[in-house]
Amino acid sequence: MSNYLWGQPVAFLLLIPWFGLIYLTMLRKRTSRASLKMSHIGAFKKWLGRGRIPLYKLNQALLMFSLLLLIVALARPQRADAKVKRTLEGLDIVIVLDISDSMLIEDMKPINRLESAKETLINFIKQRQSDRIGVVIFAGEAFTLVPPTLDYQLILDRVEKITTAASARIKDGTALGVAMASGAARLKDSQAKSRVMIFMTDGENNSGTIDPETGLEVAKGYGIKIYTIGIGRSGPTQIPQITRDLFGNKVKRYQPFESTVNDELLTQMADVTGGKYFRASKEDSLAGIFKEINSLETTKIEDNKYTRYEEFFPYFALLGLILFLIYRGLQLSLLKVGP
Repeated sequence: MSNYLWGQPVAFLLLIPWFGLIYLTMLRKRTSRASLKMSHIGAFKKWLGRGRIPLYKLNQALLMFSLLLLIVALARPQRADAKVKRTLEGLDIVIVLDISDSMLIEDMKPINRLESAKETLINFIKQRQSDRIGVVIFAGEAFTLVPPTLDYQLILDRVEKITTAASARIKDGTALGVAMASGAARLKDSQAKSRVMIFMTDGENNSGTIDPETGLEVAKGYGIKIYTIGIGRSGPTQIPQITRDLFGNKVKRYQPFESTVNDELLTQMADVTGGKYFRASKEDSLAGIFKEINSLETTKIEDNKYTRYEEFFPYFALLGLILFLIYRGLQLSLLKVGP
């Protein structure tokens, strides 16, 4: 950002005597008397505007203008370029998302639990500035969708394409211990001062080769803070099932299902690592939860403001000096008065 200003504006007080000099010059012209009286000047009219008088007036103007330029130079006109150097200290965040079949339950907008989670994640990622973000998806086993990176567009593209376990060719189920260990593995070599895992699931552990307690010990050992989110309402519900009829057309049917979120385990995961547990039972809950996480885990930004000044007074001083020298040169040559 550039600003034009004056380094020594007090120099403009010199305009007072400058205006006084102009006034005295004009007053002297008005009060000066002719040294030779003529009874009739008709014969001299054809000489009006000739001779050295116009040059003399021009020379006086050069003097006044050169003095004005010198005054401006003394006021030090300058341009100040203010710049802010920002130092960003980012976080390393891994989002661990449950994509088991139960995430298709249609109790959250815009369509189901999975689409609601994806929409909220996309908005969350767009709000981050200098944080490396990775995504791990899991069901009966875990899979790294995107390792921690600053390429937000890549992350957004991958999150947009997330589907259920069957489409991702992942074994169905809910392996919370395996998911925690996989997320921790992506953060173990992090050099960031803050390592954060956002763990989202709608079920309880029923699968995997690593139990939740072991996965939690791994995450705690690496100094990872876990924010856990339980998605959906617990209790009797229905899971949509897509099948095909005799003609190959897709048909959606619903099958009864008992939805259970392990609030106790998710609370323990958060408490042990210094995070926080959230419950998202309706569509607007997730947006509020991520807004709170966004405020709790902010990127440290330091602003160092500095100003660079560019001086213009040498240009005015040089031009004023040149005009003054021209004035003196004419005064000592063409306009010289003397015997």
